[in-house]
Amino acid sequence: MSRIHAFANPQRFLRLAAFVLPWSAAATAILTAAGLYLALFASPPDYQQGEAVRIMYVHVPAAWMALFIYVVMAAASAAGLIWRHPLADLAAQAASPVGASFTFLALVTGSLWGKPMWGTWWVWDARLTSVLVLFFLYLGHIALSRAFDDPTRGSRAAAVLALVGFVNIPIIHFSVVWWNTLHQPSSVFRMSGPTVAPSMLAPLFVMALGFTFYFVTLLLLRVRTEIAARKLRVLRLGELRGGVGAGSLVPGT
Repeated sequence: MSRIHAFANPQRFLRLAAFVLPWSAAATAILTAAGLYLALFASPPDYQQGEAVRIMYVHVPAAWMALFIYVVMAAASAAGLIWRHPLADLAAQAASPVGASFTFLALVTGSLWGKPMWGTWWVWDARLTSVLVLFFLYLGHIALSRAFDDPTRGSRAAAVLALVGFVNIPIIHFSVVWWNTLHQPSSVFRMSGPTVAPSMLAPLFVMALGFTFYFVTLLLLRVRTEIAARKLRVLRLGELRGGVGAGSLVPGT
């Protein structure tokens, strides 16, 4: 726990972000470019789906990221509520728009993939409906965090929503097991091993890594920007109150 609180100091976090950002940005560019090349040119077409299977290399990693980012957001929300970690709420608020974007991308690419495979753009099955609920949870988190004049109240309301909405994550994951859906059961993370051919599995994981580093890069950038914005607000508030310093209101500055 002491290691977690060590990064409660914004200046320490900013130094860490300055070190990590160039590496995460470079990893994003390299892995995404490699993943797209492998997905579009090096991997074979599917014997049933043909070239349409290439949508998988964006759809599946985007769906993984939609779930992963919500877990990160819920964990940060818990840290903000329980331990009053000063950067946890910033991390949750920075993550939610990125998670919403990945969820929207998963829904759109899923529809594009579903049309040639299922003959329809959309069906109200358990997997699709629960992912749509996830998208609305992200939007609700974004709206709640900005709905109050007091940022603390907004952060707490959004954190409660994130924790309550976490119940949707196992529903999404197990929906193909619990209910009869058009989606097939997991073909990658299986106790008996993946059923996807290695020539298709490699670009899938490379794209997933590229998306992960993209999220890390955006998260660090957004938190850094929000720290700067809050410092600016505190300075302006200090001027209005007659010279209250920013250091007295922003921990660790």
